[in-house]
Amino acid sequence: MSQAPVLELRGIDKSFGPVQVLHDVAFSVYPGEVTALVGDNGAGKSTLVKCIGGIHPMDSGEYFFEGEKVHVSGPRDAAAMGVEIVYQDLALCDNLDIVQNMFLGRERKSGLVLDEDTMEEMAAKTLAGLSVRTVKSLRQHVSSLSGGQRQTVAIAKAVLWNSKVVILDEPTAALGVAQTAQVLELVRRLADNGLAVVLISHNMNDVFAVSDRIAALYLGRMAAQVKTSEVTHSQIVELITAGRSGELGLPTGNGASA
Repeated sequence: MSQAPVLELRGIDKSFGPVQVLHDVAFSVYPGEVTALVGDNGAGKSTLVKCIGGIHPMDSGEYFFEGEKVHVSGPRDAAAMGVEIVYQDLALCDNLDIVQNMFLGRERKSGLVLDEDTMEEMAAKTLAGLSVRTVKSLRQHVSSLSGGQRQTVAIAKAVLWNSKVVILDEPTAALGVAQTAQVLELVRRLADNGLAVVLISHNMNDVFAVSDRIAALYLGRMAAQVKTSEVTHSQIVELITAGRSGELGLPTGNGASA
């Protein structure tokens, strides 16, 4: 476990018109760890992630990556640094096979033609590195995959590009028990391979099963960032719903319930 965050945000503000969605948010993500980002609907999780990914420009605040202050002006900047986001809709094409999906928009070529062999080899290597054994063939269409397998392909696609930070938006939301367990195992493996993983989830059981740290947003403010081992399930629920839990959380009067 590294002590220096690979990604660190300080004092992030973001408004849409008259509505301020993020207030002075600080957020740190560490290599080799899973950081769960939790909060109620409307707490600002999606906006924060889109600021990290360069989709939304931040109104104010500082963005540090590997200790250097950076300016992210769009998704390409974030991807070039090594930040990959797997959104809930997965953005996979049903009519393409696994390899084609993993290289979509970043195809390898040999001269004028696609270098299918290299792409297949890289895809196989990535899936093997993640110990994925549930996929029968790399050439099967994504339409034939289960929800858990689709999630696996989307995650493998994200880590194919030498990523350092992988953000997963509700990866188990639509999955059954067995598939959820598979995906959580994969999430843990990403961190064990040295990546910094951000897991957005409403499922507290998943959060406690797989995360090293928990960051709780409340009404656009970061209520607390804590080590998972140092808090209880009920404390996190209180942070999410009230912004405070005992001594932990926002000062009373800062949007937090007394």
